[in-house]
Amino acid sequence: MKVGFCTINYSELPLFEVVEMVAKKGYEAVEIPAYTDNGQMDVDEMLRGGNAKKLKKQVEDAGLIISGISNHADSPLVLGPHGKDLASICNGTPAEQVQFGTESMLKCARLANALEVPAVVAFSGIGNFGRFNDWPYPDGWREEEEAFVQNWVPIFDKYAEYGIKVAFEPHPNNIIYDIHTTKRCLSLCDYHPSFAINFDPANILYTGINLGSYIDEIGDRIVLVHAKDCEIVEHNLMRGGYWMLQRDWGTIDRSFRFRIPGWGSINWKSVISELFITGYTGVFSYEHEDVIMSRADGLDKAIAFLKPLMIDQPYEGRKDKLFQK
Repeated sequence: MKVGFCTINYSELPLFEVVEMVAKKGYEAVEIPAYTDNGQMDVDEMLRGGNAKKLKKQVEDAGLIISGISNHADSPLVLGPHGKDLASICNGTPAEQVQFGTESMLKCARLANALEVPAVVAFSGIGNFGRFNDWPYPDGWREEEEAFVQNWVPIFDKYAEYGIKVAFEPHPNNIIYDIHTTKRCLSLCDYHPSFAINFDPANILYTGINLGSYIDEIGDRIVLVHAKDCEIVEHNLMRGGYWMLQRDWGTIDRSFRFRIPGWGSINWKSVISELFITGYTGVFSYEHEDVIMSRADGLDKAIAFLKPLMIDQPYEGRKDKLFQK
């Protein structure tokens, strides 16, 4: 297991300035943004000549690996919501937005293959999240599922050709947001081998889902992990409930807050143990969304907290006389 860093945490800095900074702090991997105009890596440029291999070598020369690439911004366009909701990413018709998101994801598959990373982190998107309630239109969620199959399965097929996985990050306002929707979408695409999960425990916790249950039921699909904590603010929970998603996320009356690992309500020893038992031995990429402390605080505190928790080897078993069978 390794502790990694999402370089987009410092989106205003050049990529290699961030790489060098986190290497000095003891991080062992980086997740690099690959969506359009992210400010750190241009996918089209990386796909020219041997640029991807050069990037990989530069990161490795700094003592790090690339754990994955992220396409959080463009990927929701594959399903939506379309129109003005995502016009800041692609200002076009719904069909043009779908095409934009699809082409961006396919370029990321090529780049991930060239960089020799296992997966591209993505949001699944959804046309109308309000349809998770079957009132007033009972067939609404079924139509969202049909769109998921129609739009995402051809992308999965292409990813399979490159040996890369789409690592969906479960999150509200996406068709994949909890245990049931993860398993349902898996079944809808016949358990496609390119369908994977980027497990962000903070996104799961604030919806009221048990983290151990999610890991145990979905564990074989988890290929990447975000190290982000979530504080359940108990004195506000009875006022706002778990799904308090509106307004400024830093207001004092919120029922949950994203935090630096170790400063929230997640039992990290339990989460890391459960992931390890189900076969995950990869990277925990620190993503800074703390609404109280600075990125500089997170840079230092996340590695100091997480590094001692990383599991290096499995239990060997005991072979003394008491344990002979």
